[in-house]
Amino acid sequence: MATYLCPQDGTRADATSLTWCCPVCRGPWDLDFEPDAPLSVNALAGRVNSLWRYEEVLPLSSPTTSLGEGRTPLVPLTGTVSAKLDFLMPTLSFKDRGAVMLAELARRLSPDRVVADSSGNAGTAVAAYCARAGLPCTVYVPEGTSPKKTEQIRAHGARLEIVPGDREATAQAARAAADSPGTFYASHVFNPYFLHGTKTYVYEMWEDLGGKLPDAIAVPVGNGTLLLGAALATAELLAQGLIDAPPALIAVQAEAVSPLATAFHRGADGQSGRAASAAPTLAEGIAIPRPPRARQILAAVRESGGTFLTVTEDQIRTAQRDLAARGFYVETTGVACWAAVGDWTDRSVVVPLCGAGLKTGLASDPDALG
Repeated sequence: MATYLCPQDGTRADATSLTWCCPVCRGPWDLDFEPDAPLSVNALAGRVNSLWRYEEVLPLSSPTTSLGEGRTPLVPLTGTVSAKLDFLMPTLSFKDRGAVMLAELARRLSPDRVVADSSGNAGTAVAAYCARAGLPCTVYVPEGTSPKKTEQIRAHGARLEIVPGDREATAQAARAAADSPGTFYASHVFNPYFLHGTKTYVYEMWEDLGGKLPDAIAVPVGNGTLLLGAALATAELLAQGLIDAPPALIAVQAEAVSPLATAFHRGADGQSGRAASAAPTLAEGIAIPRPPRARQILAAVRESGGTFLTVTEDQIRTAQRDLAARGFYVETTGVACWAAVGDWTDRSVVVPLCGAGLKTGLASDPDALG
């Protein structure tokens, strides 16, 4: 099994341990892992029709917790913009890609309990895959989380802890619980196995485009798990000689909560000072005031030649309705990238539709309510 590696101070730990963060700096782990062998598009025919078809590049194999996640369609929206329909996952969000990796790892480690924290989708995914694996699970969510998401978490049999305050308060409560003996912290932020699940988003795109990638990949960014997974995949594809150059990573945040966009455009390597509380936004899934992997996210965007864009609440409302008029009912966080790059015509770009509209409902027009 691969080993955990702290990107800040080089500390290592066995991935079979329940140590959820670097014991020196308390930061998130990376995974010291290299793919076994190069992939070949021609070798994929006939393999299992899930993300596990890319077994050469995954740190786990032969799963028993799979729900058939992955292999979501890539559909053109305009002449240059395509959408990857990750809301068609088993729990209706892209978080299944990483959650199945965490649940499979936890199953092999046999902890007494699993805990997770989430604004909704990651917690739902962890709850579902823990149910599949037969693991007891507790999910911490902030007050104000969509009732549909909390209903889904409970439906999978997880214990739900609703935390007063914002997303950061929720994370702190979960991390306190994670320090208890015998606890596996299924953190989509701190545990790098999650990122090795989300990287399959790009491997699928590469396969469906015949061994190529678009000029740009737009990704909504809160904690950055999809963006960092995309960066992992493009680095691996480059190292294997399977692409000539990485696509630009276009990171999208809600204007109301955009700490990384602010840092990026100031030329900062990370966040400085104390983060403000998250302002209300329709894009609840990316309302993260202080993401633990901020430095890695900023570096990945810069190294790809990409940038950060922000969208307003009105743009989110308009984008959700526009996608619905095209046949795609997507939750408000999941429309942010379409709001940001939907009118691009100068290069090819893929946007993720990463959560189903049933999770949040249709955003109301404040003028209509007045």
